[in-house]
Amino acid sequence: MRIPDPLFILGIPVHPITYPLFLDIVADFIAERSPRQICTANPEFVMTAQRDPAFRQVLQGADLVAADGVGLLWAARRLGHDLPQRVTGSDGLFYLAERAARSGWRLYFLGAQPGVAAAAAHKLAVRYPGLQVVGTYDGSPADSDFPAIAERIRAVQPDLLLVAYGAPGQDLWIARHKIELNVPVCMGVGGAFDHVVGVRRRAPAWMIRLNMEWLWRLITQPWRWRRQLDLPRFVWAVLRSGAASSDQT
Repeated sequence: MRIPDPLFILGIPVHPITYPLFLDIVADFIAERSPRQICTANPEFVMTAQRDPAFRQVLQGADLVAADGVGLLWAARRLGHDLPQRVTGSDGLFYLAERAARSGWRLYFLGAQPGVAAAAAHKLAVRYPGLQVVGTYDGSPADSDFPAIAERIRAVQPDLLLVAYGAPGQDLWIARHKIELNVPVCMGVGGAFDHVVGVRRRAPAWMIRLNMEWLWRLITQPWRWRRQLDLPRFVWAVLRSGAASSDQT
């Protein structure tokens, strides 16, 4: 399958995909058996990448970058492009589990707080009969933990490794280790395990419909306020980028 050409938002590639296309691409990656990395980007990712060259390189080198954030859809329209749909780690995990149960994909859940990955795997296995979760482990992205993690993962040979170490750490970790692990698809999922288990509640459906998840995160996780300052910075940077493009035409 040909992956759609990415559009670029402040230098970061974002692929214009929908959930069905996302799942078909994952299926192709698994069939090819070559290590691939998928990132789900939002405005915070894009702004972090402006400050962190290593993270910027990871996003630019990822095999697929999905738009996890309504701000990216707005930015694309502002810059004269189109992103058809948000493809989020939290919702994407459910779609992946459903497709995996039908297709026989073998999943490994890595990261989150102690016990959360195992609990998330159990809930999804109950919801989607036939789902093969071949391992769960908390671990950490510390270099000292990698040998134990690698041994566990290599022993069960999953098709899909879901990593919940938070951004940008999880994405940097995957980029650093994906070749050694030799898993066909590695994907950072942030707080998705927490959402499955209920450790952290997602925004109510009406707030999601109104694209106000950012406000819910600020209310329920007030410590994020410094990170969320990247949202107005992102808007300003996109507006400046659009103005610069107009001046050049």
